[in-house]
Amino acid sequence: MIDHIGFSVSDYQRAKAFYQTALAPLGYGLIMEVPAEVTGHAPAAGFGANGKPDFWIGGEGAMNKPVHIAIVAKDRATVDAFYKAAMAAGGRDNGAPGIRAHYHPNYYGAFVLDPDGHNIEAVCHTPG
Repeated sequence: MIDHIGFSVSDYQRAKAFYQTALAPLGYGLIMEVPAEVTGHAPAAGFGANGKPDFWIGGEGAMNKPVHIAIVAKDRATVDAFYKAAMAAGGRDNGAPGIRAHYHPNYYGAFVLDPDGHNIEAVCHTPG
């Protein structure tokens, strides 16, 4: 089981603002921030729910290749809300909300590219 994940971004402040907006419908918020003085190299922001940061970004700079991260949504309306919020925050469409039956009949997901091109997904696996 994964406890947390992190990746670097090219513009820390821009990415932090994007994720604060895009992840809010999923119940995720900025839990903590660690300044460069503490990390020794670049600031980091931890997002999560219920007080536990499990989704981290760091200001180390752009990565060579984008990552794909999927976050579970409680229902399909939450997937829709994520997509709308992420697009409003400056994300780019990488797959509007909908069924992805090639994964399984109830796979309802939405994909958005963040400012660095990372593919961020919200997914619900329950029917209707």
